[in-house]
Amino acid sequence: MAEALQLQVVPALQDPILLLAFEGWNDAGDSASSAVRFVDEALRTSPLARIDPEEYYDFTVSRPELRLHGEDERRIHWPSYDFRFGSLPGRCELVTGLGGEPHLRWRSFCDQVLALVHRFGIQRVVLLGAYLADVLYSLPVQVTGFATREERMRELGIQPSRYEGPTGIIGVLAERLGREQVEVSSFWAGLPHYITVTPNPRGTLALVQVLGRVLDLPLDQAPLHAAAAEFEGQVAKLVAEDPALAEYVRQLKRRGFAQ
Repeated sequence: MAEALQLQVVPALQDPILLLAFEGWNDAGDSASSAVRFVDEALRTSPLARIDPEEYYDFTVSRPELRLHGEDERRIHWPSYDFRFGSLPGRCELVTGLGGEPHLRWRSFCDQVLALVHRFGIQRVVLLGAYLADVLYSLPVQVTGFATREERMRELGIQPSRYEGPTGIIGVLAERLGREQVEVSSFWAGLPHYITVTPNPRGTLALVQVLGRVLDLPLDQAPLHAAAAEFEGQVAKLVAEDPALAEYVRQLKRRGFAQ
């Protein structure tokens, strides 16, 4: 096994699904990372493994943190990519992965993820992301995506993504996993680029709703619904108080009616 992948436990998992998100470029409004954290908390997942950051992160960009433990002890906490595992009896076992998008050696980083996939016999991977776009803040967040099995998108009623252009680690990892005959689904929430408030619980809610259907997880989404409604109210107030922003939103609405 690749040395950079450090297992903390070796549970006997039965046909687990791997759910991944990456903070940074792939994670507008912290929507994808917050969705994975929500699932981790709901399933009370436990630590499984980590990818050692030494070869993959630029510590001048993502700096380690100095933290106090007790009154006198100081410890350095390094950025890393961490995996956890949990299960929902009678439904599925899940491995989650969360951390910053690596800055270096993406192909080698993908090797580490594949090492985990092979170690636990994972045959299905779900990737989450979020992006900024010309969308109305008051409309339901649209989720687009792609899947190596096209019927997944049809079953979920999700519009396939036709994006071409610069990609992040999610795009690279999806292509690599697909070449290894792993089933891959990728879901992206589109958020308004003119609202820079983070986190954006509306994006998180949209992704969690899709996950509930994709993974057959009966997640209690009430806290997210409440947070999303409060957030939308705050944004509406922000738009109303900014004439230039309000005019831009009106133009978006007119553009939408014209289509």
